[in-house]
Amino acid sequence: MPGPGPHMMYAMGTGLAMTKLSNGRFSPHHTLTYTINAFFGPDIGSFSEWLGSFFGSSFGSSLADAIHHPFYYVIILGFPLCVLYSLLSRILLLKGLLDSVSGVPLTKRQCFLLICAGSFSHFFLDHLFEENGQSSMYVWILSTGWWKGRAPINPDAVVVIAVLCTCLIGGFIYINRVKPAKSARNQSYHSAGLILIIASLYCLWCFSQIFWVNPRRAAVGEEADLGVLVFLAIYFFLPHLFCIMSMNPKDHHVEALPLMTV
Repeated sequence: MPGPGPHMMYAMGTGLAMTKLSNGRFSPHHTLTYTINAFFGPDIGSFSEWLGSFFGSSFGSSLADAIHHPFYYVIILGFPLCVLYSLLSRILLLKGLLDSVSGVPLTKRQCFLLICAGSFSHFFLDHLFEENGQSSMYVWILSTGWWKGRAPINPDAVVVIAVLCTCLIGGFIYINRVKPAKSARNQSYHSAGLILIIASLYCLWCFSQIFWVNPRRAAVGEEADLGVLVFLAIYFFLPHLFCIMSMNPKDHHVEALPLMTV
């Protein structure tokens, strides 16, 4: 599986891009918290297992199995870690060690969202590049494709996929058409809603052909579209949504902390 470098560089690169795009609303405090959780977060269990091996204890192994999970990590350690990271953010800001752009430390809610984002981003890489390509998630993704020889091209599948893709492109153009009064914010929300609707219908079609029809049919030729869409929704788009939700508001009503001077 990926080591410290890929996990941290992927998360930190994403954080820097969001800092740039958000004009600092996704601050260096956000990026640092997100990066630490994207690497060391779920791997805390593996670290405890390594420490336990020196003392012949099996507790570390049990803890590693429980924590090294995208959901259990958040459920078990989410609350205590969000308190810890919020406190560390305040200390780093007070001592002038890390700029927050707004002068405000991270709240517990923001830290919890970044812990969730870091956990899912960690497994985005793990599921793709561990166990010699035989991880349970990766195997499931491929299982939604067609591997029984050459995939048949079903006319109804061609029609359904063509209609959905046409609606996606056509709807996007319509939402973002040139008009006198427009709001980029509303257009982005409407476009996101369009993608969500089309993705849901696309997944419903694939699911029906794979699990409801007997015998099973090729949903989109040989493509594993259902598995890919579910994987991207959980491990790519969801953590980025958490990062966006954790951003500082545009107008700060919280008084900035005074920096400690030496």
